[in-house]
Amino acid sequence: MKNLKSILIFTATVFLISLGYFLAIYPDRPADPEHETFLREMGEVFGTLGLWALLIIYGRTLVKLVFGQGGLAQRLVPEEYDVSALPPVKALLNVLNRTHIYVGVAAIAVILLHIAMVGLHADILFFPAVLALVLWQGVFGFFLTWRFSPQELKKASYVVHAQFLTGIMIGIFSVFGHLLLDD
Repeated sequence: MKNLKSILIFTATVFLISLGYFLAIYPDRPADPEHETFLREMGEVFGTLGLWALLIIYGRTLVKLVFGQGGLAQRLVPEEYDVSALPPVKALLNVLNRTHIYVGVAAIAVILLHIAMVGLHADILFFPAVLALVLWQGVFGFFLTWRFSPQELKKASYVVHAQFLTGIMIGIFSVFGHLLLDD
């Protein structure tokens, strides 16, 4: 319960700081001119796909936490657990665990395509932060699966990659950044 309280405090802190930044730049932010081009429209499709991929990835973490696949502290160093959940949840977790790597790679690819086609909007600090966090997750996820990674690097990658806090920041920053654009 202490870890849940820490996560809620972290989430509230990131939310309030992000809200403060949002409110500080919102009044002076010029409206984003709407450029309805084929690339921009395709970029929006890739953005939607990236959102769904991230929901699947972090939904897997929530399912594991809700159905007893380790406490919040164990999510920092994920291991293979015996599923003590109901058979439908067990089947769902098996599918999510087997496809996690592929969904993660797809998420990074479609988010990068979204950014390339729609634009980074580097003047809004939320977007470079999201890009850095997504690449951060990808790099450390790669070290977990690469067979030539030294054991020490794999251990460090577990701690960094499995943090639910990164997903919280990606979500909050993405929402506030898109709110600034969708005036």
